[in-house]
Amino acid sequence: MKKIFLLFVFSLLTSIFTKAIIPNPDRDIVVIGHVVSNNEHVPFASISIKGTSLGTVTDIDGHYRLANLPAGTYTIVASMVGYKPNKQVISVVEGEELKVNFSLEEDVIELNQVVVSANRTEINRTEASTIVNTITPLLLESTNSVSLSDGLSYQPGLRVETNCQNCGFQQVRINGLDGPYSQILIDSRAIFSALSGVYGIEQIPASMIERVEVVRGGGSALFGSNAIAGTINIITKEPLNNSFKISTNHSFINKNSIDNSFNANTSLITKNQKGGILLFGSLRDRDIYDANNDGFSEISLLENATFGFRAYYKPTAYSKIITEYHNLNEFRRGGDHLDLQPHEANIAEQLDHNIHSGGITYNLFSKNYKSKISVYASMQSTARKSYYGAEQDINAYGHTDDLAFVAGLQFIYNFDKFLFAPSTLTSGIEYQLNDLHDVMQGYGRDLEQNVNIWGMFAQNEWQYGKFKFLLGTRIDKHSLLDAPILSPRANILYKASDFVTARASYSQGFRAPQAFDEDLHILAVGGDAMLIQLADDLETEKSNSYSGSLNFNFSVFGLSSNVLVEGFYTKLSNVFVVEELGRDADNNLIMERRNGSGAEVYGTTIETRVALSKKLQLQAGFTAQKSRYTETQSWSDENNAATKNMFRTPDFYGYFNLTGNPFSTTRISLSGIYTGSMYVPHYAGSIENDVLTKSDDFFELNIKVSHNFKIGKELQLQINGGVKNIANSYQSDFDIGASRDAGYIYGPSNPRTIFVGLKIGTNL
Repeated sequence: MKKIFLLFVFSLLTSIFTKAIIPNPDRDIVVIGHVVSNNEHVPFASISIKGTSLGTVTDIDGHYRLANLPAGTYTIVASMVGYKPNKQVISVVEGEELKVNFSLEEDVIELNQVVVSANRTEINRTEASTIVNTITPLLLESTNSVSLSDGLSYQPGLRVETNCQNCGFQQVRINGLDGPYSQILIDSRAIFSALSGVYGIEQIPASMIERVEVVRGGGSALFGSNAIAGTINIITKEPLNNSFKISTNHSFINKNSIDNSFNANTSLITKNQKGGILLFGSLRDRDIYDANNDGFSEISLLENATFGFRAYYKPTAYSKIITEYHNLNEFRRGGDHLDLQPHEANIAEQLDHNIHSGGITYNLFSKNYKSKISVYASMQSTARKSYYGAEQDINAYGHTDDLAFVAGLQFIYNFDKFLFAPSTLTSGIEYQLNDLHDVMQGYGRDLEQNVNIWGMFAQNEWQYGKFKFLLGTRIDKHSLLDAPILSPRANILYKASDFVTARASYSQGFRAPQAFDEDLHILAVGGDAMLIQLADDLETEKSNSYSGSLNFNFSVFGLSSNVLVEGFYTKLSNVFVVEELGRDADNNLIMERRNGSGAEVYGTTIETRVALSKKLQLQAGFTAQKSRYTETQSWSDENNAATKNMFRTPDFYGYFNLTGNPFSTTRISLSGIYTGSMYVPHYAGSIENDVLTKSDDFFELNIKVSHNFKIGKELQLQINGGVKNIANSYQSDFDIGASRDAGYIYGPSNPRTIFVGLKIGTNL
């Protein structure tokens, strides 16, 4: 009944809105022109009409043609990555062809990107009252990132870690907090379920990513449950012009194992620019890697194939329909004796995923630019066959079916004046469903979880002189909770001058109890199967996050520079902790997730971008922080072992990326990731007793060189190669043998890796 009512509301509002604002556009008006920078034409620059669905891109010669405009006055914008956007106001009348030319100024430190994660609407990141960091395709390419997980560490406050020697599952930490504290979105939709979170960041190929937006701090006021540490929004590529690209990458992991990947995409745009489609596909094949020659994996075998599309259609000048779909098939296995069936090996973790994801969005703009309505629905369906077992355990096979669905309506209105100043109101309603069924018949586990969440959100942002004020809240009714959860947020921005911007924010987040989480990934510890269950009185985990920052833009000796200094503090209550409970009737080790007393995470992040010249740019970030429980937490029954430290969380970590173009066709990138020492538990099995280890620190240094060759007018060929982790800064004390603690893994995900690659296509 609720779904029927929601569908009725969507249909009614869309119908009313359409009749109220859609004009009868004249189809004979055309705008033409070119885009230049430093007297050179700029190919593939984006041309858009603000507040409408209309847009196009320049061709290989930097010229454009924009048709189907209704008569009226518009703001036309030219933009491109690496340049500051340029806008002009134009008036067009029936039967007219108008010529509008643009000259773009280079933005070598890439500050003027448009983002959507700050307040669920498009805004220039320099104008957002919340700090939004971005990972661009250029950064992914410079660091030779094959998947999402490879590129995430090149952002302040973010760190990717591997948590299992057998299956290699990874998680991303924001400000030191575990993966489940962060919400991962795909095109602003929360379809990345708890099951997807186990292996998902390695399953998304970099070739399908347009950009990644990162918002640190509580984000539940915008996106609901789990956005305690922050939000990672993966924006997939959209068709912009007729183009194609094919690439291969061949990596040699410490000379012993091979990791091959192949990617292809092509986009097609209709002649009248009303529709377009982007098709993409990728293949990856990675060998198992054994770091200490004990016959057991440290990096799992991986085979996956991804295919999908993203398409749009513009029924009118003020409406746009976007559809997307992708399918992933992935097989991974780790342990020993990969030539045998899983239950014949001493240790085996084997996963076979089949994932279908898709969505549809309908955007409707008003003629006067003041409002926009969006109706959307997205889903992700996962079918997984698994084996998590040790000592030839025939009972360790399982299968999981998972469905994540989200649908909603969002309304944006721009007030000329609301109360005391111009403002933008963003509001909406949203429904989320997660239906999971996990079965391990041999262990007697048959877990069903059905979560329904109804959410409503509203926020208003005022522009008052040099100040911006934002107040917002979200109310979520979670089916596993008796009372609704209220998540407020408040932000303020003060632009003191063109050189200094100050920000301050407060937000709340929450994490609801659920029966399935990343912790239910079963580790082989000392030959035992370890299962995790929830305490009967487990309560909602909540957070209060505060942050303040200063952003400096300046030029010294002609060098354009940007420095961001941010302080952050997050207080957690009812923290989820895992403690040993005992053993079940089958002698499996049972762990229980309970509420701890609380925790605090606080620190400072510094990020800088410097254009050392037009041909040499530096981006770097460093985080110094503390992550501590307010009371000691037991982590082992041996000698009442307890600590206030959060495990696997270094107090210091950072990154840098230095990219230069000594010649117009050659790029050299030097990058690095620093990971400070951290506390890591090492459980008994191959060792006699549980031990709390303080790790070494690590520094991964990488280099990549690429050269482009022009083939004809539009086609380019690129050859690239390099080395990751040049100094082989890698864990040296992996556990060994069939009784090993597979969770005793820390530091860089890969040892020294040599790679070569080839690309061919347009607009490389």
